[in-house]
Amino acid sequence: MITDLQLRVTPKEASDLRILNKIATQHMGLRNGHITSSRIVKRSIDARQRKVMINVTLRVAVGENLPEVATEFKSDYKDVANATSQAVIAGAGPAGLFAALRLLELGIRPIILERGKDVDSRRKDMAAIARENRVDPDSNYCFGEGGAGAYSDGKLYTRSKKRGSVDRILAALYRHGAPEDILVDAHPHIGTDLLPEVIKAIRNTIIRHGGEVHFNSRVTSLLMTGDEVTGAVTADGTEYHGPVILATGHSARDTYEMLLRHGIAIEPKGIAVGVRLEHPQALIDRIQYHSPEGRGKYLPAAEYSMLTRVDDRGVYSFCMCPGGFIIPAASGPGQLVVNGMSPSSRGTKWANSGMVVEVLPEDVISETPDDPLKMMKYQAEIEARFYEDADHTHNAPAQRMKDFTESRQSKDLPATSYAPGIHPARIDRLLPEGIASRLQKGFIDFGRKAKGFLTNDAVLIGCETRTSSPVRVTRNPETLSHIAIKGLYPCGEGAGYAGGIVSAAIDGERCADALASNR
Repeated sequence: MITDLQLRVTPKEASDLRILNKIATQHMGLRNGHITSSRIVKRSIDARQRKVMINVTLRVAVGENLPEVATEFKSDYKDVANATSQAVIAGAGPAGLFAALRLLELGIRPIILERGKDVDSRRKDMAAIARENRVDPDSNYCFGEGGAGAYSDGKLYTRSKKRGSVDRILAALYRHGAPEDILVDAHPHIGTDLLPEVIKAIRNTIIRHGGEVHFNSRVTSLLMTGDEVTGAVTADGTEYHGPVILATGHSARDTYEMLLRHGIAIEPKGIAVGVRLEHPQALIDRIQYHSPEGRGKYLPAAEYSMLTRVDDRGVYSFCMCPGGFIIPAASGPGQLVVNGMSPSSRGTKWANSGMVVEVLPEDVISETPDDPLKMMKYQAEIEARFYEDADHTHNAPAQRMKDFTESRQSKDLPATSYAPGIHPARIDRLLPEGIASRLQKGFIDFGRKAKGFLTNDAVLIGCETRTSSPVRVTRNPETLSHIAIKGLYPCGEGAGYAGGIVSAAIDGERCADALASNR
């Protein structure tokens, strides 16, 4: 007999399977020893009350053994080396990689064209941003194998459950080396240190089954016959033939310009703009766990989520990184952009999150009212302004949190996780007025909701602009191909249809299914 038990236990009890088995034995009215095997299948923290509790779903087997983890989601990857059908995938981020895995299941040979380098080689180029003030436009925190998610934390939480199987994506990541905890935790997370190995394992699966992965292969043009895309051309002139899944990520500005040159319809999309906010992790632990001692021995580094509305626009936290650090995330010269990440341990002494304000297309005035790239240009203008303030380096403008809300210069700055360094600046003036004023009011509101959150021990580091794609590449909601062009499947974050690793992976699978159905 296999049973799932819903238990509400203390953090200490949740940390020890032997204790959980004793509790389960009492719940089931069994004598000690009757449970033959057990496993936690779901786990979430409830910190709403002063006493923090853990909700656990414990799968218990009596008289038999539990089956292997994730066996119900095993995939059947076919050998496609000699397949008669193939498809081109532009981009090796989550959308592109999972589109390729799904094509293997469907018997179609995937050819991935990635503008950047493999996931290991990217490291030197990312380090050069901080050490040499040099950004390789094809290899950075945004571009390269694994996409922006590879070195931006590996958070796997998504609300996109209606659009595909989250469990299926998590199981595939687990089979490729991610820790079992991602199948269990309510807010699963792999970590920047572990995710690259998972990405390499996925690449090896694709190649081992007959697919192709090409690095340093930036797509610069599409092959078209009439109103149908029949392939892609890379910067060195090589042509690859087949329908194209466009999974280039949210920062591929040159790709958007290329689409316009081809006459392919895109439209401006709402984004969010703001800063990275960094607190001491110990302070966030004390606030979130309602204890002067912080998280103690059995609780993880605390997370938070903040949301309010100011002057009819959302103000909210984004990509919260407990026990993490802030990184330089520019994807080209003349830009200063920051992002956040955490290692698997979430063990640093800092907590950071994007703190951003909703910006809709109607909020941005453009010289050309119908310009589909106006939100992209709005991003670029803000990034250039911060880069100019940093004297054309990545030593980022920063301001203490209360100083920002009170519109005053910070006399000094706290220690930070941001490797290129920070300098005092008036972020309240560098940000567009509508962004700065809403953030100021939002922070005051957050301070009322969480005592101690609004503090000069926290620092704003700017700017954060790459929360999502500034455009949407229009597609037919039924066929998922472009609304007017056959053979082109806009996909994932870069096309405006996802937000995060899991939702992008789900969209990649959906586009692969649509491509197979539309052959």
